[in-house]
Amino acid sequence: MKKIISVVGARPNFIKIAPIHRSFQKYNEDISHMICHTGQHFDAKMSKIFFDELQMPKPHFYLGIGGGSHAVQTARIMIEFEKILLNEKPDLVMVPGDVNSTLAASLVAAKLHIPVAHVEAGLRSFDRRMPEEVNRVLTDEISDYLFVTEKSGSANLKNEGIDSSKVYFTGNVMIDSLVNFLPIINNSTITDKLLLDQGKFVLATFHRPSNVDEEENLSQLIDTINEISTERKVVFPIHPRTRNNIDKFGLSGKLGKNVIILDPIGYIDFLSLTKKAELVVTDSGGIQEETTFLGIQCITVRDSTERPITSEIGTNHMIGTDFQKVVVAAKLILGGRIKNGRIPELWDGKASERIVEIVYKSICK
Repeated sequence: MKKIISVVGARPNFIKIAPIHRSFQKYNEDISHMICHTGQHFDAKMSKIFFDELQMPKPHFYLGIGGGSHAVQTARIMIEFEKILLNEKPDLVMVPGDVNSTLAASLVAAKLHIPVAHVEAGLRSFDRRMPEEVNRVLTDEISDYLFVTEKSGSANLKNEGIDSSKVYFTGNVMIDSLVNFLPIINNSTITDKLLLDQGKFVLATFHRPSNVDEEENLSQLIDTINEISTERKVVFPIHPRTRNNIDKFGLSGKLGKNVIILDPIGYIDFLSLTKKAELVVTDSGGIQEETTFLGIQCITVRDSTERPITSEIGTNHMIGTDFQKVVVAAKLILGGRIKNGRIPELWDGKASERIVEIVYKSICK
């Protein structure tokens, strides 16, 4: 029996590993697939509800790392995860995405000579100021299996000198989760509860330090949301980091009356809001992909994206971090100037099956 440990730490990781865990069940006579939750996202609203909704088993290992600086989080994860690897001696460690848990687990495994599989490899924003970019580049460099979501990933890895025999274009596991749960997402009543008309509201979500950690930027962001709310109702589920900074800077009274403020919400309700929105305004990475698959207009408030296919053929509008340009773009889209996108290659709900088959043939044959 071969043993694989997948490491999750933040909500996007759960979404990526859930379909992979389901796909591994086909090979459960040959492979024991276990999940290690580092606790990087330690807020119950950010963590437990996602595990429950994604129908994932209780994690086999929970490190309980919690918050802290990038260095503190990464170091704590490495110390605790090393103990698990020394005890369990897995045949493979699988890491999704680009968070601190991704890099920390990869480093520990590589130094113990345990093969590493990186799900969502090769994505590049080419902006090293983003901590996620550093995590991505370093994880790819020490991985033995690199599973790519879009063709830009393969090109980036080739340019970086990664051996092509390690690289597999398998598609997007985030879309696997979306496809799997679409019937449940369609039955969500969140829009009814919020008295929203389908296609007549804007969904906003922000959490990146560059947008929410400095008072001036956060104040301008709130002004932007308020200005968009003069055109449509804006639903704003507030990330804990953003909420803490709004409170710290005394900005909580600044949000307009046409802005519906929510605590962080679960995967199903959030995707229901995404699917029924007229426009999503965000600084997230994964939401660029989900909106492209669903055909929903998306404005990304960032200067670069590691998911270029979402703006090249999808419905993503890369506007940058000039908030006035964001308002102009939002009003144009709400006025009818939309992008007719299409779904990228292999975003078909079967990426996890392809990944698991590759792993099975590699370690079990």
